[in-house]
Amino acid sequence: MDFNVRKLATDAGIFFSRAVQFTEEKLGQAEKTELDTHFESLLSRADCTKNWTEKIYRQTEVLLQPNPGARIEEFLYEKLDRKIPPRATNGEILGQFMLEAAKEFGPGTPYGSTLIKVGDCQRRLGGAQRDFLQTSSISFLTPLRNFLEGDWRTISKERRLLENRRLDLDACKARLKKAKASEAKAAAAPDFQETRPRNYVLSASASALWNEELDKAGHELRVAQTEFDRQAEVTRLLLEGINSTHVNHLRCLCEFVEAQTVYYNQCHKYMQELQRELGSSSGDIGCPDSLEVNSHGVGSPTDPSAVLPLNSPSPDTDALQIEEVQPPASGTRKAKVLYAYDAGDSSELSLMADELITVYTVPGMDSDWLIGERGNQKGKVPVTYLELLS
Repeated sequence: MDFNVRKLATDAGIFFSRAVQFTEEKLGQAEKTELDTHFESLLSRADCTKNWTEKIYRQTEVLLQPNPGARIEEFLYEKLDRKIPPRATNGEILGQFMLEAAKEFGPGTPYGSTLIKVGDCQRRLGGAQRDFLQTSSISFLTPLRNFLEGDWRTISKERRLLENRRLDLDACKARLKKAKASEAKAAAAPDFQETRPRNYVLSASASALWNEELDKAGHELRVAQTEFDRQAEVTRLLLEGINSTHVNHLRCLCEFVEAQTVYYNQCHKYMQELQRELGSSSGDIGCPDSLEVNSHGVGSPTDPSAVLPLNSPSPDTDALQIEEVQPPASGTRKAKVLYAYDAGDSSELSLMADELITVYTVPGMDSDWLIGERGNQKGKVPVTYLELLS
């Protein structure tokens, strides 16, 4: 018990000494040992890595699981070291609802049969999303979390130890400086004319005491300097390991991009298959012709030219005489122009973005094209440039 009390008193003394040194440094009343420029740059790089890794990790969590309640539930399961129960994705739930609705409406009806096709596609999309979430969590989120909860905590601990060693070192420097000043004052030549010899004896005794204090302060300074140098080297090695962390995170980032690529390719494949299925039966179930758009090629929705070969109408539309085309008695629709389009020949109609036109189709016409009318002007227009309104 005596040892514990003594240790507690020693620790309290050290803490008080560090607090005094820290306060005097903040007030500009004490000198501070500065780290070298390279070490400061390593510290800055480590802090930057930690901050951005944390932000990327949090936002990736939001991307993969937008539901905050689900994220909290997963966090609690991880802290309790329990397996997270399987959870259906939104796509799988939607697909299941569509399939159940098809049973109620009748799978033989046009609406029921379409619900079955779309529901099955949604379930496959949900399954692809599940695989993507699992792969991304293992290959990307887990390494980032391991760095924040493992490597960074170790670095932070060693940095705190280094700061304590620096405070101890500067406190020892201050004590040595004070001891030297007192020793010099005590070593001043005594007054031998003093009629009272006792003053000389006291002066000599004080000088001896300050010499002893000076030796003790010098020894403490050497010990503190050794401990500071050792801790600085340990911290430096950990900070230089940030470069390896960047290399590891780069590899994980590439794996995350690869997982995204596979996931979106699967989604695009499933949607193309669904478009072809609905497009092949659009006459039977009454689906709009636009379902067949882009069902035979891959392109960017923001780049219509990537999915529609401009100035390349089909042979059927070449033979079509625009001036002879008459709108049907019923079946005309309003459409909003999404992108500006320049007519490739006299049979086509130039379009301006955001304008409204009347469109309709005629027998034998390519499904990628419609007849568009604007006032007295008439011509073929590409479906991918339009948003059908009614």
